[in-house]
Amino acid sequence: MSEHGSAAVAHQFDDAVQQREAATLGMWVFLVTEIMMFGGLFATYVLYRSNDPDAFAAASHHLDTTLGAINTLVLLGSSLTMALAVRSAQLGSRGGSVFGMLCTMLLGAVFLGIKAYEYAHKFHEGLVPGPHFVFHGHESRSAELFFSLYFAMTGLHAIHMIIGMGVLGTLTTLAARRTYSAAYHTPIEIGGLYWHFVDIVWIYLFPLLYLLGRH
Repeated sequence: MSEHGSAAVAHQFDDAVQQREAATLGMWVFLVTEIMMFGGLFATYVLYRSNDPDAFAAASHHLDTTLGAINTLVLLGSSLTMALAVRSAQLGSRGGSVFGMLCTMLLGAVFLGIKAYEYAHKFHEGLVPGPHFVFHGHESRSAELFFSLYFAMTGLHAIHMIIGMGVLGTLTTLAARRTYSAAYHTPIEIGGLYWHFVDIVWIYLFPLLYLLGRH
């Protein structure tokens, strides 16, 4: 890497364009495996929900739709700031890309803070699956299954967000050191792809978990 942020082309590539395309393809292949993983969880949720829709709806009513909606808006905002960061990198604006990624990480931290508050509230209510699970009504077993899936799906999503924030933190540091430029910003674009994927997953999780039976 030169001091002006031009890409150092690895020996296995003919030029920087081929290297960029290979890196982007690699990220898309990785995201396909992520889709398969989350897809299995979604399919499991839909299957069990179809077996006992009333119990799942009753359990869903214990989730805070307001907090879920706020978190949805927060993530939509983070997608916007990430897109602006990528665009700034494409234009060679170091300050714009750094600021955009910092805003994205800040919004990600807000999301995780709200989610942590929700988790704490569920612990307080006794709605964490296990020997101390408490749910009044004859749907207790199905409700426990709902919350098992809730914690599994939102917990896995939160882990992906934490990883994404770590990636963005690294990219921000490198961008601040003028590692990237208009000629070479592929890592920021790839980081943006990952972040948008995590946001899209939540767009599906919110209605599936929070809005069930509330029409």
